[in-house]
Amino acid sequence: MNYLRLLAEKFPTIESVTNELVNLRAIMHLPKGTEYYFSDLHGEHEAFIHLLRSGSGVIREKIDALFRSSMMEEDRSALAALVYYPTTQMARARKTEQNYADWCAITINHLVIVACEVSAKYTRSKVRQTIDPRYAGLIEELMNTDGTDADKRVYYREMIETVVQVGCAEGLIKALCHLIQQMTVDQLHIIGDIFDRGPRADRILDELMKHHDVDIQWGNHDVAWIGAMCGNPVCLMSVLRIAISYNGFDCLEDGYGINLRPLSMFAATTYANDPCERFMPHVLDENEFDPVDPALAAKMHKAVTVMMFKLEGQLIRRHPEYEMEGRLLLDKMNLEKGTIQIGGKEYPLTDTNFPTVDPKNPYALTEEEQNLLDGFQASFRHSERLRTHLDFIMSHGAMYKVANNKLLYHGCILVEEDGSLTEVELGGSRHKGRALLDYLEMHVRRAYHSEAPDSVDLIWYLWCGARSPLFGKDRMTSFERYFIDDKALQKEHMNPYYKHYDQPEFCEAILREFGLDPACSHIVNGHVPVKHGDSPIKAGGRLFVIDGGISKAYRSKTGIAGYTLISSSHEIQLAEHRPFHRGNDLESPETYTTVHIVERMPRRLMVEDTDAGQRFSRRIEELEQLLGLYRQGVFGEA
Repeated sequence: MNYLRLLAEKFPTIESVTNELVNLRAIMHLPKGTEYYFSDLHGEHEAFIHLLRSGSGVIREKIDALFRSSMMEEDRSALAALVYYPTTQMARARKTEQNYADWCAITINHLVIVACEVSAKYTRSKVRQTIDPRYAGLIEELMNTDGTDADKRVYYREMIETVVQVGCAEGLIKALCHLIQQMTVDQLHIIGDIFDRGPRADRILDELMKHHDVDIQWGNHDVAWIGAMCGNPVCLMSVLRIAISYNGFDCLEDGYGINLRPLSMFAATTYANDPCERFMPHVLDENEFDPVDPALAAKMHKAVTVMMFKLEGQLIRRHPEYEMEGRLLLDKMNLEKGTIQIGGKEYPLTDTNFPTVDPKNPYALTEEEQNLLDGFQASFRHSERLRTHLDFIMSHGAMYKVANNKLLYHGCILVEEDGSLTEVELGGSRHKGRALLDYLEMHVRRAYHSEAPDSVDLIWYLWCGARSPLFGKDRMTSFERYFIDDKALQKEHMNPYYKHYDQPEFCEAILREFGLDPACSHIVNGHVPVKHGDSPIKAGGRLFVIDGGISKAYRSKTGIAGYTLISSSHEIQLAEHRPFHRGNDLESPETYTTVHIVERMPRRLMVEDTDAGQRFSRRIEELEQLLGLYRQGVFGEA
């Protein structure tokens, strides 16, 4: 009764209740919106933004279906490119079109037709919420004018001609393009790892924050950035190490305003005569704003790496329960002999120049290193843009998500060799499966919002710990890769999850662990790139691995440039992408993306079949109870 009284404040009359009941019951019988799933974006902003704005090729398919018989192939490609990149394409049209005003009028007409097509399965109120408010009334009139009536056709034509005459055409075109993009992708799911390796994760987050419905399942690279913002010094150095090693100076300096000048000065002096050959950056993308000399970048890379290993040692010693003593390697070095002792065996070091490492206290930072760390922590904390982006990741993110019969997570569910769930002891309690992910998520939130020390430390364990479901390996062998030429020591063994996840019964057990019916549910997974020739479809279609190598760093292994999983009211599709190149905004999506139907629905799915439909059903029941109370006179109308 107390709840119904609160509900009555929102719906104070019989008329308001009945109007909402009519609206909700009607919505329940609309087709479900199309959901898009992306994973492991790794800073590849140009490729991702192209995929998002093009609906992974779906917008071009709509344009072809609408205009194949009335428009040349070249013109359909140009219209698709306009939808994706309205500003650049209008600038091109201004230079190439003989009568730009006529071009604008014809283009507006075409865009209205496309907008009507992609918006057809949504309510007018939802479409209205998506339209740029400056053009809402105009666009609604254009989209809802009946073209079969001669007078209305004149009315429609006059609206467009007036828009062109008064100079509002470009603004209207941009608003229509944005509406088409937003209506094509109803829900957007990001299965982790937005950051690292690629050039501009910050621009990806800018784009995500514009979308009306997005969720994020945290990846290990994402939690490393969360940890850096929380003040975890090891996460901070890990983030800097990866960014510098992949020439990510634009993201750090231009994107987030992180001051790297003190590091460059320290590295140039400390490693002045050191070639730092094993620390040369991977230059997969040229810097746009402030190019850094590769030789200096290598010295900076080495400086933060040594600091990272020192800080790792301090954290591992604070937490013996992590059982990561095998990562304490600085104290195993004999720099005079140029060797290191691991597992009772001596190995030669590839590098013996450690001017900041005190053999008597190898994990202590020097005074200069401590000053650098203090400066970086302040720089991260004071970056308003980084804070805004991480606030968004926290508010829209989680360790996993159950949505519309899909289980979404980035890494893995920890299991033993026999496939049984691994029980992990952390913080004096034991957890496994879903309960483990819930426990870890609670600590990530505690770390971010209250900076509880143990929770802040645990974020680093999530980044690279042997029992981290986001990492999914037995160890991270960064030290061995830098300083020891022995492939056996560099090997990182995957969790047994990756041996079992192609078995239907294994995936069915995981789905049941999260309360899902295996007969109609799927797992969507990222983290490990699908190697060239392997299928991303596992366990007879119960699990999809959609890390296909959108990151340039993985393309030699994958042979492609990533996957998009698309779940519409009719079917589940898997879009396979080839590499995106700058300036390809007129390229036909058919040559960039190949779409395969992997599962057809036995019937068209409606809103009533979704999680939103379940919420609407509960609200309908509540409103019916409220309506009964009004009609019985128990509640009086306002």
